[in-house]
Amino acid sequence: MEMKTRYLGIELKNPIVPSASPLSRDIDNMKRLEDSGASAIVIYSLFEEEIAHESAELDHYLHYGTEGYAEALTYLPRADEYNLEPDAYIELLRKAKSSLGIPVIPSLNGITPGGWTKYAKYFEDAGADAIELNVYYIPTDARLPSADVEQRYVDVLTAVREAVKIPIAAKLSPYFSSFSNVAERIINAGADGLVMFNRFYQPDINLEKLEINPGVMLSDSNASRLSMRWVAIFYGRLKASLAASSGIHTAEDVLKLVMAGADVTMMCSALLKHGPEHIKKVLADLTKWMEDHEYQSIEQMKGSMSQKSVADPAAFERANYVKALNRYKLLV
Repeated sequence: MEMKTRYLGIELKNPIVPSASPLSRDIDNMKRLEDSGASAIVIYSLFEEEIAHESAELDHYLHYGTEGYAEALTYLPRADEYNLEPDAYIELLRKAKSSLGIPVIPSLNGITPGGWTKYAKYFEDAGADAIELNVYYIPTDARLPSADVEQRYVDVLTAVREAVKIPIAAKLSPYFSSFSNVAERIINAGADGLVMFNRFYQPDINLEKLEINPGVMLSDSNASRLSMRWVAIFYGRLKASLAASSGIHTAEDVLKLVMAGADVTMMCSALLKHGPEHIKKVLADLTKWMEDHEYQSIEQMKGSMSQKSVADPAAFERANYVKALNRYKLLV
Protein backbone atom coordinates (compact mmCIF):
# COMPACT_ATOMS: atom_id res chain seq x y z
CA MET A 1 0.00 0.00 0.00
CA GLU A 2 1.65 3.24 -1.16
CA MET A 3 0.90 6.04 1.29
CA LYS A 4 3.39 8.60 -0.03
CA THR A 5 2.33 12.12 -0.94
CA ARG A 6 4.07 15.38 -1.83
CA TYR A 7 3.58 18.60 0.10
CA LEU A 8 5.42 21.85 -0.68
CA GLY A 9 7.65 19.83 -2.97
CA ILE A 10 8.66 17.52 -0.11
CA GLU A 11 7.96 13.79 -0.31
CA LEU A 12 6.16 12.56 2.81
CA LYS A 13 5.54 8.96 3.82
CA ASN A 14 1.81 9.55 4.39
CA PRO A 15 -0.70 12.44 4.39
CA ILE A 16 -0.99 12.87 8.19
CA VAL A 17 0.83 15.91 9.60
CA PRO A 18 0.35 17.14 13.19
CA SER A 19 -0.40 20.86 13.02
CA ALA A 20 0.91 23.54 15.37
CA SER A 21 -0.13 22.69 18.94
CA PRO A 22 1.22 22.35 22.51
CA LEU A 23 2.34 18.82 21.61
CA SER A 24 5.29 20.28 19.71
CA ARG A 25 6.63 22.30 22.64
CA ASP A 26 9.10 19.58 23.61
CA ILE A 27 11.22 17.01 21.81
CA ASP A 28 9.79 14.00 23.65
CA ASN A 29 6.28 14.59 22.37
CA MET A 30 7.57 15.28 18.87
CA LYS A 31 9.37 11.92 18.98
CA ARG A 32 6.12 10.26 20.07
CA LEU A 33 4.39 11.84 17.08
CA GLU A 34 7.11 10.59 14.75
CA ASP A 35 7.07 7.10 16.27
CA SER A 36 3.30 6.99 15.83
CA GLY A 37 3.62 7.63 12.12
CA ALA A 38 3.51 11.41 11.61
CA SER A 39 5.02 12.24 8.22
CA ALA A 40 6.10 15.77 9.24
CA ILE A 41 5.53 18.12 12.18
CA VAL A 42 4.46 21.74 12.33
CA ILE A 43 5.91 23.32 15.48
CA TYR A 44 3.71 25.51 17.68
CA SER A 45 3.48 29.12 16.53
CA LEU A 46 5.92 31.89 17.30
CA PHE A 47 3.81 35.05 17.51
CA GLU A 48 4.62 38.51 16.23
CA GLU A 49 3.53 39.89 19.62
CA GLU A 50 6.04 37.69 21.45
CA ILE A 51 8.88 38.85 19.22
CA ALA A 52 7.86 42.50 19.57
CA HIS A 53 7.64 42.13 23.36
CA GLU A 54 11.07 40.55 23.59
CA SER A 55 12.56 43.32 21.47
CA ALA A 56 10.90 46.08 23.50
CA GLU A 57 11.88 44.49 26.80
CA LEU A 58 15.53 44.11 25.78
CA ASP A 59 15.62 47.67 24.51
CA HIS A 60 14.18 48.91 27.81
CA TYR A 61 16.81 47.22 29.98
CA LEU A 62 19.71 48.13 27.72
CA HIS A 63 18.81 51.81 27.98
CA TYR A 64 17.38 51.94 31.48
CA GLY A 65 18.89 54.89 33.36
CA THR A 66 21.00 56.15 30.48
CA GLU A 67 19.03 59.41 30.34
CA GLY A 68 21.25 60.60 33.19
CA TYR A 69 24.39 60.07 31.16
CA ALA A 70 24.01 61.45 27.65
CA GLU A 71 27.26 59.94 26.40
CA ALA A 72 26.07 56.47 27.39
CA LEU A 73 23.43 56.56 24.68
CA THR A 74 26.14 56.17 22.06
CA TYR A 75 27.44 52.93 23.53
CA LEU A 76 24.54 50.75 22.39
CA PRO A 77 22.50 50.76 19.17
CA ARG A 78 18.75 51.34 19.08
CA ALA A 79 16.50 48.28 18.96
CA ASP A 80 15.89 48.70 15.23
CA GLU A 81 19.65 48.62 14.55
CA TYR A 82 20.52 45.19 15.91
CA ASN A 83 19.24 41.66 15.45
CA LEU A 84 18.05 39.70 18.44
CA GLU A 85 19.75 36.33 18.87
CA PRO A 86 17.57 33.32 18.10
CA ASP A 87 15.59 32.44 21.21
CA ALA A 88 14.39 29.19 22.71
CA TYR A 89 12.09 28.59 19.76
CA ILE A 90 15.04 28.50 17.39
CA GLU A 91 16.87 26.15 19.72
CA LEU A 92 13.85 23.84 19.82
CA LEU A 93 13.78 23.85 16.02
CA ARG A 94 17.47 22.93 15.89
CA LYS A 95 16.97 20.10 18.37
CA ALA A 96 13.97 18.82 16.43
CA LYS A 97 15.96 18.78 13.21
CA SER A 98 18.81 16.86 14.84
CA SER A 99 16.54 14.42 16.71
CA LEU A 100 13.81 13.62 14.19
CA GLY A 101 13.92 11.90 10.83
CA ILE A 102 10.90 13.67 9.36
CA PRO A 103 10.49 17.21 7.99
CA VAL A 104 10.06 19.95 10.58
CA ILE A 105 8.03 23.07 9.76
CA PRO A 106 8.07 26.03 12.17
CA SER A 107 5.01 28.30 12.31
CA LEU A 108 5.30 32.09 12.22
CA ASN A 109 2.16 33.96 13.26
CA GLY A 110 1.62 37.67 12.58
CA ILE A 111 -0.19 40.28 10.54
CA THR A 112 2.01 43.33 9.97
CA PRO A 113 5.13 43.53 7.79
CA GLY A 114 8.07 44.40 9.99
CA GLY A 115 11.20 43.28 11.79
CA TRP A 116 9.58 40.14 13.20
CA THR A 117 9.59 38.56 9.73
CA LYS A 118 13.38 38.23 9.96
CA TYR A 119 12.71 35.19 12.16
CA ALA A 120 11.80 33.38 8.98
CA LYS A 121 15.48 33.62 8.04
CA TYR A 122 16.44 32.30 11.47
CA PHE A 123 14.18 29.32 10.80
CA GLU A 124 15.85 28.66 7.48
CA ASP A 125 19.32 28.93 9.02
CA ALA A 126 18.27 26.49 11.77
CA GLY A 127 17.42 23.87 9.15
CA ALA A 128 13.65 24.23 8.73
CA ASP A 129 12.29 22.24 5.79
CA ALA A 130 9.58 24.84 5.15
CA ILE A 131 7.71 27.63 6.96
CA GLU A 132 4.04 27.86 7.78
CA LEU A 133 2.99 31.51 7.79
CA ASN A 134 -0.11 31.76 9.95
CA VAL A 135 -1.88 35.05 9.26
CA TYR A 136 -4.51 35.76 11.91
CA TYR A 137 -6.23 39.13 11.77
CA ILE A 138 -9.60 40.36 13.02
CA PRO A 139 -10.34 43.76 11.42
CA THR A 140 -12.57 45.80 13.75
CA ASP A 141 -12.08 49.30 12.31
CA ALA A 142 -15.13 50.10 10.16
CA ARG A 143 -13.03 52.61 8.23
CA LEU A 144 -10.62 49.93 7.03
CA PRO A 145 -11.55 48.82 3.48
CA SER A 146 -11.55 45.11 2.68
CA ALA A 147 -8.92 45.67 -0.02
CA ASP A 148 -6.52 46.99 2.64
CA VAL A 149 -7.13 43.93 4.82
CA GLU A 150 -6.36 41.60 1.92
CA GLN A 151 -3.24 43.57 1.05
CA ARG A 152 -1.88 43.04 4.58
CA TYR A 153 -1.86 39.30 3.94
CA VAL A 154 -0.05 39.76 0.64
CA ASP A 155 2.48 42.18 2.17
CA VAL A 156 3.37 39.81 5.02
CA LEU A 157 3.75 36.89 2.63
CA THR A 158 5.92 39.01 0.33
CA ALA A 159 8.19 40.03 3.22
CA VAL A 160 8.73 36.43 4.30
CA ARG A 161 9.22 35.26 0.70
CA GLU A 162 11.98 37.85 0.23
CA ALA A 163 13.71 36.61 3.39
CA VAL A 164 13.90 32.86 2.63
CA LYS A 165 14.31 30.38 -0.18
CA ILE A 166 12.63 27.39 1.47
CA PRO A 167 8.95 26.61 0.77
CA ILE A 168 6.23 28.69 2.46
CA ALA A 169 2.70 27.54 3.24
CA ALA A 170 0.16 30.28 3.99
CA LYS A 171 -2.41 29.33 6.62
CA LEU A 172 -5.48 31.46 6.00
CA SER A 173 -8.98 32.07 7.29
CA PRO A 174 -12.02 31.66 5.00
CA TYR A 175 -13.45 35.07 5.89
CA PHE A 176 -12.95 36.96 2.64
CA SER A 177 -15.59 38.21 0.25
CA SER A 178 -13.70 36.50 -2.59
CA PHE A 179 -11.52 33.82 -1.08
CA SER A 180 -10.50 32.45 -4.49
CA ASN A 181 -9.05 35.82 -5.47
CA VAL A 182 -7.15 36.20 -2.20
CA ALA A 183 -5.77 32.67 -2.47
CA GLU A 184 -4.50 33.31 -5.99
CA ARG A 185 -2.87 36.61 -4.94
CA ILE A 186 -1.14 34.87 -2.03
CA ILE A 187 0.23 32.22 -4.37
CA ASN A 188 1.35 34.84 -6.90
CA ALA A 189 3.17 36.63 -4.06
CA GLY A 190 5.27 33.51 -3.47
CA ALA A 191 3.35 30.99 -1.37
CA ASP A 192 4.08 27.37 -2.29
CA GLY A 193 0.99 26.04 -0.54
CA LEU A 194 -2.23 26.90 1.26
CA VAL A 195 -3.38 25.56 4.63
CA MET A 196 -7.16 25.74 5.03
CA PHE A 197 -8.19 26.91 7.53
CA ASN A 198 -7.06 28.85 10.57
CA ARG A 199 -9.54 28.44 13.43
CA PHE A 200 -10.29 31.70 15.20
CA TYR A 201 -10.72 30.88 18.88
CA GLN A 202 -13.76 32.76 20.08
CA PRO A 203 -13.96 34.50 23.48
CA ASP A 204 -16.52 33.53 26.10
CA ILE A 205 -18.21 35.45 28.91
CA ASN A 206 -17.93 34.36 32.54
CA LEU A 207 -21.37 35.22 33.94
CA GLU A 208 -20.25 35.04 37.58
CA LYS A 209 -17.12 37.19 37.32
CA LEU A 210 -18.40 39.24 34.36
CA GLU A 211 -15.11 38.74 32.55
CA ILE A 212 -14.15 37.88 29.01
CA ASN A 213 -12.38 34.55 28.98
CA PRO A 214 -10.21 33.24 26.18
CA GLY A 215 -10.95 29.63 25.46
CA VAL A 216 -10.15 26.76 23.15
CA MET A 217 -12.92 24.52 21.86
CA LEU A 218 -11.58 21.42 20.17
CA SER A 219 -13.02 20.55 16.78
CA ASP A 220 -14.95 17.50 15.67
CA SER A 221 -15.15 15.86 12.25
CA ASN A 222 -17.94 18.19 11.12
CA ALA A 223 -15.42 21.06 11.09
CA SER A 224 -13.67 19.48 8.10
CA ARG A 225 -16.57 20.31 5.77
CA LEU A 226 -15.41 23.88 5.15
CA SER A 227 -11.86 22.95 4.17
CA MET A 228 -13.22 20.03 2.13
CA ARG A 229 -15.26 22.39 -0.04
CA TRP A 230 -12.37 24.76 -0.79
CA VAL A 231 -9.78 22.03 -1.29
CA ALA A 232 -12.15 20.44 -3.80
CA ILE A 233 -12.68 23.76 -5.58
CA PHE A 234 -8.96 24.61 -5.75
CA TYR A 235 -7.64 21.18 -6.71
CA GLY A 236 -6.17 21.28 -10.21
CA ARG A 237 -6.86 24.99 -10.53
CA LEU A 238 -4.28 26.61 -8.27
CA LYS A 239 -0.60 25.82 -8.71
CA ALA A 240 0.09 25.17 -5.04
CA SER A 241 0.09 22.40 -2.47
CA LEU A 242 -3.15 22.06 -0.54
CA ALA A 243 -3.35 21.17 3.14
CA ALA A 244 -6.64 20.55 4.94
CA SER A 245 -6.75 21.66 8.56
CA SER A 246 -9.48 21.51 11.24
CA GLY A 247 -11.78 18.59 11.90
CA ILE A 248 -9.36 15.79 10.91
CA HIS A 249 -10.02 13.07 13.50
CA THR A 250 -10.49 9.72 11.75
CA ALA A 251 -9.31 7.75 8.73
CA GLU A 252 -12.62 8.63 7.08
CA ASP A 253 -11.79 12.34 7.47
CA VAL A 254 -8.39 11.79 5.89
CA LEU A 255 -9.89 9.83 2.99
CA LYS A 256 -12.53 12.47 2.25
CA LEU A 257 -10.03 15.33 2.25
CA VAL A 258 -7.52 13.45 0.09
CA MET A 259 -10.28 12.59 -2.38
CA ALA A 260 -11.23 16.27 -2.40
CA GLY A 261 -7.64 17.02 -3.40
CA ALA A 262 -5.60 17.61 -0.24
CA ASP A 263 -1.92 16.70 -0.33
CA VAL A 264 -1.87 16.44 3.46
CA THR A 265 -4.37 16.48 6.30
CA MET A 266 -3.31 18.34 9.45
CA MET A 267 -4.37 16.93 12.78
CA CYS A 268 -4.56 18.76 16.11
CA SER A 269 -7.70 18.34 18.25
CA ALA A 270 -7.75 14.56 17.83
CA LEU A 271 -4.15 14.33 19.10
CA LEU A 272 -4.89 16.62 22.05
CA LYS A 273 -7.86 14.39 22.94
CA HIS A 274 -6.30 10.98 22.37
CA GLY A 275 -2.54 11.54 22.42
CA PRO A 276 0.12 11.15 19.69
CA GLU A 277 -0.51 7.41 19.41
CA HIS A 278 -3.89 8.15 17.82
CA ILE A 279 -2.03 8.49 14.52
CA LYS A 280 -1.30 4.73 14.57
CA LYS A 281 -5.01 3.93 14.69
CA VAL A 282 -5.83 6.37 11.90
CA LEU A 283 -3.10 4.92 9.67
CA ALA A 284 -4.24 1.35 10.40
CA ASP A 285 -7.86 2.24 9.58
CA LEU A 286 -6.71 4.09 6.47
CA THR A 287 -4.76 1.07 5.24
CA LYS A 288 -7.67 -1.29 5.87
CA TRP A 289 -10.14 0.94 4.00
CA MET A 290 -7.81 1.19 1.02
CA GLU A 291 -7.32 -2.57 0.97
CA ASP A 292 -11.05 -3.24 1.24
CA HIS A 293 -11.80 -0.81 -1.60
CA GLU A 294 -8.83 -1.91 -3.73
CA TYR A 295 -6.92 1.34 -3.78
CA GLN A 296 -3.20 0.92 -4.39
CA SER A 297 -2.01 4.39 -3.37
CA ILE A 298 -2.89 7.80 -1.96
CA GLU A 299 -2.08 9.35 -5.33
CA GLN A 300 -4.65 7.11 -7.01
CA MET A 301 -7.48 8.60 -4.97
CA LYS A 302 -6.18 12.19 -4.67
CA GLY A 303 -8.59 14.66 -6.23
CA SER A 304 -11.00 11.94 -7.40
CA MET A 305 -13.87 13.78 -5.67
CA SER A 306 -12.72 17.32 -6.42
CA GLN A 307 -15.03 19.78 -8.12
CA LYS A 308 -13.46 19.27 -11.52
CA SER A 309 -13.69 15.47 -11.22
CA VAL A 310 -17.24 14.82 -9.99
CA ALA A 311 -20.33 14.51 -12.16
CA ASP A 312 -22.09 17.35 -10.31
CA PRO A 313 -19.60 20.23 -9.79
CA ALA A 314 -22.41 22.45 -8.46
CA ALA A 315 -22.49 20.26 -5.35
CA PHE A 316 -19.62 22.36 -4.02
CA GLU A 317 -21.42 25.63 -4.71
CA ARG A 318 -24.77 27.28 -3.95
CA ALA A 319 -26.83 24.49 -5.53
CA ASN A 320 -25.83 22.18 -2.70
CA TYR A 321 -27.33 24.65 -0.20
CA VAL A 322 -30.72 24.47 -1.94
CA LYS A 323 -30.65 20.65 -2.15
CA ALA A 324 -29.64 20.25 1.49
CA LEU A 325 -32.51 22.40 2.76
CA ASN A 326 -35.11 20.77 0.51
CA ARG A 327 -34.07 17.27 1.56
CA TYR A 328 -33.96 17.98 5.29
CA LYS A 329 -36.77 16.27 7.17
CA LEU A 330 -38.25 17.79 10.29
CA LEU A 331 -37.94 15.64 13.38
CA VAL A 332 -40.97 17.17 15.11
